[in-house]
Amino acid sequence: MLSTPDAPLACALALACGAVAAQPAPPTSARVMLVVQSTRLAGFAHYEAATLWDALREGDALVLHREPENPHDPNAVRVEWRGHMLGYVPRRNNAALAWALDRGQALRARIARLRAHPNPARRIVFEVYLE
Repeated sequence: MLSTPDAPLACALALACGAVAAQPAPPTSARVMLVVQSTRLAGFAHYEAATLWDALREGDALVLHREPENPHDPNAVRVEWRGHMLGYVPRRNNAALAWALDRGQALRARIARLRAHPNPARRIVFEVYLE
């Protein structure tokens, strides 16, 4: 049993991964997405998100990269857009995603909401999902 704050998410993710993998692929015209997490981007002001703000669009694909050797957080998951580092999955939300990525689960991500908010931590919300 997992004993982290993300234990319910990790369990749901593990169950979903098994359920999705066991099913035959849907017809190409049908597309099902299972959103496993929706969260704000951490580090907006410290990486390239601020300079790329005008080019970002809701629905744009993001790429998640594990950073197990990150000296600040062993569960670090970097968020990239078209090869540019935007920031990170927030520490409070990254343990289950790190666990899934470390086990080879192909998680996808996309920009869910962009908002010109005075607080940079509230400008980008992204979703992590299984397809």
